[in-house]
Amino acid sequence: MLLKKLFRSDEDGLSDSDIVNNAMAFMIAGSDTTANTMTYLTWAVCKHPEIKKALVEELSTLPSNFVDTDLHSLPLLNNVIEETLRLYCAAPSALPRVVLEEGVEFNGYALPRGTTVSTQAYTLHRNVEYFPDPESFEPSRWNATTREMKDTYMPFGGGSRVCLGQHLAEIELRLATALFFRAFPEARMSTLECMSDMDMDPQIFFLLSPRGKRCLIGKD
Repeated sequence: MLLKKLFRSDEDGLSDSDIVNNAMAFMIAGSDTTANTMTYLTWAVCKHPEIKKALVEELSTLPSNFVDTDLHSLPLLNNVIEETLRLYCAAPSALPRVVLEEGVEFNGYALPRGTTVSTQAYTLHRNVEYFPDPESFEPSRWNATTREMKDTYMPFGGGSRVCLGQHLAEIELRLATALFFRAFPEARMSTLECMSDMDMDPQIFFLLSPRGKRCLIGKD
């Protein structure tokens, strides 16, 4: 898409600097965020042997030369990814927006221009009304997705400012998860070097990452 924009001769084409900036955004902004999410996914699955066993069995049905489109129809794989993004989305912090000049009325409240309005995924994703037992890793909850769950699920933000890399991140997560658990079906959490769940406590400085800066995995 970027190359198509670059080589368009009309006024809608992008400049060289725009192409470079957008390409950098995809490559850099989409590296540590997806890596952090994949780290938590691996940890969460390995902590639940029954989920890991079912996931490995589901992935065993894939052909040896599978591609991303083969993964779209795997319910548990996609449920695991959604549940990981619910609990451990890479950017769970506030996403402030400023009300425009004409002001707006929201839920019975008049918000004048210049008002800063903000929400964040961390609490929305833990709303007990829509996500019972919200701190539990339960991929099966996505088997019966409600409208309220969809409306409050925003690991990539929402609206016109939604993350440009959403689809790329989802492709990476599907492929990485499938490749890892097919290659290492016996993966488990390691206790080497005193590795524990405390190392995985979320630490949030806009981006979410493990407090211990590591996730050690072993195999049986």
